[in-house]
Order: sequence, then structure tokens, then C-alpha cells
Amino acid sequence: MTQISLFSGSQASSQGASHLFGRPYHASKSVPTGRLGALVVAFLEWQERHRSRRDLMRLSDYQLKDIGLSRLDAEEEYSKPFWRG
Repeated sequence: MTQISLFSGSQASSQGASHLFGRPYHASKSVPTGRLGALVVAFLEWQERHRSRRDLMRLSDYQLKDIGLSRLDAEEEYSKPFWRG
């Protein structure tokens, strides 16, 4: 899943990396393999998904229109549970 940062201070990246304590976190390099590693990766993805949806709601109607979304589209995305992609 590719994410694009819409805010200069946003922690989303075009590389799909999550951030933990303000530092880049790349699942393929830092997470132990196995079930625990999969759980950590899932948690970090959920956290990033929630953060991205929250940032989407902070955009003005003009900014949403600029990226091809309506306010209704943004509200529908925001209302999804964090575990749904």
C-alpha cells in the first residue's frame, strides 16, 4: 500500500514505512519473524492507517477536491474500522 504525505509534518511516506517513536520503521529489517513479528507489523499498519485517515479529515474541501475526493468520500474512509484497508 503506497501512501503519500499531504502534510509537511506528516509521518506517512511514499515508501510505505511506518514510524515508531519518530524513527522510520521498516518491517522487513526490524521485526522478528513468526507470529509475534506479524502481530507487530499488523499493529503498526493499523496505527498508520488510523493516522492517515485522521489526516484526510483535516483537509479542506478545496484540498480534497484537488486530490479527486469529496467530503463524503473522506468521511466514508474515516468511518472505516482501523483494521479494514
